[in-house]
Amino acid sequence: MSRPRDFGAKGDGRTDDTASLQHALEAGDGSLELEAATYLISRPLVIDLTKRGPAAVIGRGGTSRIVMAGGGPALRIIGDHGGTADPPSVKPPVWQRQRFPTVHGLEIVGEHKEAVGIELTRTMQATISQVLIRRCKYAIHLVDRARNFLLADSHLYENSYYGLFAENCNWHQGIIHGNHISYNQRAGIKMLDGDVHNIQITGNDIEYNRPPRDVKPEDAWPAADVWLEAPKGTISEVTLASNTIQATITPGGANIRIEGLPAAWPKGARLIAITGNVIGSQEKGIEIRHAIRVTITGNTIYDSKMLSLDLAHCSGIAVSANTFAWNGQDTDPPSDGILLTDCENAVLSGLSVQRPCHGSLDFGGGVTLVRCRDAAVSDCQIIDPQVRGVEVLDCQRCRITNNTIVDRRATPTMREAIRIRGKSRQNLIAHNIVGTPGRKAAKPIDIEPAMAAELRENLEV
Repeated sequence: MSRPRDFGAKGDGRTDDTASLQHALEAGDGSLELEAATYLISRPLVIDLTKRGPAAVIGRGGTSRIVMAGGGPALRIIGDHGGTADPPSVKPPVWQRQRFPTVHGLEIVGEHKEAVGIELTRTMQATISQVLIRRCKYAIHLVDRARNFLLADSHLYENSYYGLFAENCNWHQGIIHGNHISYNQRAGIKMLDGDVHNIQITGNDIEYNRPPRDVKPEDAWPAADVWLEAPKGTISEVTLASNTIQATITPGGANIRIEGLPAAWPKGARLIAITGNVIGSQEKGIEIRHAIRVTITGNTIYDSKMLSLDLAHCSGIAVSANTFAWNGQDTDPPSDGILLTDCENAVLSGLSVQRPCHGSLDFGGGVTLVRCRDAAVSDCQIIDPQVRGVEVLDCQRCRITNNTIVDRRATPTMREAIRIRGKSRQNLIAHNIVGTPGRKAAKPIDIEPAMAAELRENLEV
């Protein structure tokens, strides 16, 4: 195991140790042990696995620090794996020289606006654990190809763009767990295009990924805690489970933003599970465009200033057993609501929604369906909506069934429990409990035109 001071490194945080550290990487046995010191570098430390063989950079329990004073990655790890995770596709040189590159137990700090923490290119089984990366442009950058990448028990904190950035990368079999990914100014986790499959993001705290507080609202840029964007590529088989994903409200912000491929829908974003998370305090909780086969279940979603869920051009959507509310009190600022636009084969069921404030006198409600086909809102509790419970506009073959949609407040504001408008047709409104208990609403169910929907056995209270 190579030690930097054996190769002339000072570790005083003032002397440029780039040459000494690079020499230690190249001359040693592939394992670099950083002592409890601060190493200043001015250019990337390159670990070329194809030449070096298996490699590891190991710090001493977080007391080891690298300060990157130049542009580019502090650590650049390069392989040439071109196969998949299927063992026969992994060439013998990959197993012999490139397997399992490891970074563990150190801090990387950026002191240049283009500094990056760790860059991985064409790697197999790269593992990063117990690292702190801050004040870089990207904390971790996945480039070209990444197979079986693991990120665990780490802190990606206060980076100017992204915490973890997979850029146009062929990335399969990735696991991100047990991390604190916060205060990154554009996204905590960003996937952009490429060919991404089988990614598990679980058990993390992902929060406050947004522009800095001193940026004026008019100068703010859109940000998200988790941002999956595939306008030219594919992002598929992604699980977001058991995370805390929250922020503070910023213009154009979302806790989770997923964008597929508009020109070739339903390709682009598909087979996504969002389950068991606590999500809240942004303009939008979950925003999805052009995606297919998405499950959103068992989440607690709260305090979304504009919309809790905003789904457009999606198909095969199952939204079930989620709660939507902050405190649900009229003393709280207006927040929360669900909007589906141009979606098909969507089911919203078993939702607990209290005081949804989306909508106006002219348009919208706590749950709003616009130009949807073959969608259902069933077995939901939509309590104390500010304007109306459910709005259906220009929809076909949709069901609003077995729901309770009531305004129980001393001074109710709900104008209609259910309203059907526009070119809607062949919809079914059945077995709902609607109204303002103890007070007669003018029109708890309002349907225009006449053929928009069939009513069956609804109970007005």
